[in-house]
Amino acid sequence: MNMKANVGIIDRGMRILAAFVITVLYLTQIITGTLGIVLLVLAVLFILTGLIRFCPLYLPFGINTWNKNK
Repeated sequence: MNMKANVGIIDRGMRILAAFVITVLYLTQIITGTLGIVLLVLAVLFILTGLIRFCPLYLPFGINTWNKNK
C-alpha cells in the first residue's frame, strides 16, 4: 500500500483539536462510560492520522485534502 499524504493542514488541525477536546472532556468526566471510551479511541485515531498525514478511510472515496502542488 502506498501511503501518500492525503490529509491537508486544515484537516490535520481539526483532527488534532477534536482529539484534544475529546481528551479534556473525558478527563473532566463530562463524557464517561462506553461513549467516553469509544471517543477516546477515535481521538487516538485522529492524532495518528493527523501526525502521519494519511487517512486510510479517504482512499475508497478518493478524498484528498492535501495540496498536491507542494
